[in-house]
Amino acid sequence: MKLVIGIGNPGPEYDKTRHNVGFTVLDRVAQRLAPGSTARARFKGATIDTDVDGEKVVLLKPATYVNLTGEAVGEAIRFYKLDTNDLLVIVDDSALPCGRLRFRPSGGDGGHNGLRNISQHMGNDEWCRLRIGIDDPGDIPLKNYVLGRFRPDQSDAVEGALERAAEATECWIRRGLEAAMNTYNGDQ
Repeated sequence: MKLVIGIGNPGPEYDKTRHNVGFTVLDRVAQRLAPGSTARARFKGATIDTDVDGEKVVLLKPATYVNLTGEAVGEAIRFYKLDTNDLLVIVDDSALPCGRLRFRPSGGDGGHNGLRNISQHMGNDEWCRLRIGIDDPGDIPLKNYVLGRFRPDQSDAVEGALERAAEATECWIRRGLEAAMNTYNGDQ
């Protein structure tokens, strides 16, 4: 079984913000793998269950807001008794250029409060993540930047990245981390 988490904030006021690229990618993955499926409320979020090549896949959008994402992830991991190798977290990354993708098998939170909270609830940081570059905020305070929408000059890069990230997530589900890293890391 695989569990895929998209990090983001619930509510229409956060739609299309930089912090919600994880939600956007998860929506695209759901359209690819479970078209027409209806999400149900579970694990402090919304889930869609599907089957990919005979393996159960659960897509989870936490409703806990970014900073408390670990609450939803922890509940789902404990319920399914999953190994951390079966978890993928899709997240925005201000340290990467806009549109760049990077899979990592583990690692620190890079200052991202959602990743930090997941590590706290999991007791480690040994789980896969797919980081999507949103550019460095420059002089804009990070909180304001991540809660803002993409600038027109970022639109093409982010749109392409969102589609490639959905493809990359499907690759991770079907072929594993190494294949996904070899195919998509550094892709732009």
